[in-house]
Amino acid sequence: MKKQKKRKLDYVVISDVHLGTYGCRAKELLSYLKTIQPNVLILNGDIIDIWQFNKRYFPKSHMSVIKHITGLLSKGTEVYYITGNHDEMLRKFKGFQLGNFKILNKLIINLDGKKAWIFHGDVFDVTMQHSKWLAKLGGKGYDLLILINTFINWISSLFGKGKLSLSKKIKNSVKSAVKFINNFELIASDIAIENNYDYVICGHIHQPEIREIENNKGKTVYLNSGDWIENLTSLEYSNKKWRLYEYSKDKLAQKNEEHQKKQKSNSLKKEDTTNFIFDELLKEFDIQKPLK
Repeated sequence: MKKQKKRKLDYVVISDVHLGTYGCRAKELLSYLKTIQPNVLILNGDIIDIWQFNKRYFPKSHMSVIKHITGLLSKGTEVYYITGNHDEMLRKFKGFQLGNFKILNKLIINLDGKKAWIFHGDVFDVTMQHSKWLAKLGGKGYDLLILINTFINWISSLFGKGKLSLSKKIKNSVKSAVKFINNFELIASDIAIENNYDYVICGHIHQPEIREIENNKGKTVYLNSGDWIENLTSLEYSNKKWRLYEYSKDKLAQKNEEHQKKQKSNSLKKEDTTNFIFDELLKEFDIQKPLK
């Protein structure tokens, strides 16, 4: 496969990857990341799912995403890790900086004379603020729904049918879910307008969006980067414009993914996910496994 020319971008915003969960589409994300060359990469929360982290499940594809991002750092890309609710343990490291990498709770940047306010968004979630155990239970339920959805789509593919998303259907049909999303967008935009931000950029609700919102005090552009579980979306900024990236429309990234699948099937018959993290640490420290 010929080496493809990467798209040069000023900013890329990715959120809600949930590495370490069954629903995470790490292979697709890696394929996308390999097609771009951003000056700044903003990881806007819930990148590693510490809530549901299990050392027995952290496949090579998930580790490959982390390795690729660290590789971008070595090539001069600035990487900001903005904490979310699923990786909230990192909030105690707010302000930590190592080279081009920095951990933050929020980020304010100047984009061609306009101000952008970037944060994950769980601060607006009443469930998160007042009943964390309920939110965690909901997270596990969501993960189970994704697992069921994966099985249904596998059956569907056997019969030559297209994929469907159960949680997207639920979110789009349940009135309370639709109301929550609308309220989230309006609250974020109202505060942004109050503070004279031209852009407000969030994640958290897994609902990709770019739209202008206006109230009696002014207007702002609300943006949401979506997620890498169902929507497979990100936000890209170049030539003084924002655009919503959708993996489903990116033939080049999909081609890269198919190529990676072929390479892996030729070299590996089965991926051992159980001891992968431990094995990687042994390699890193040049330690050999003890003989049984």
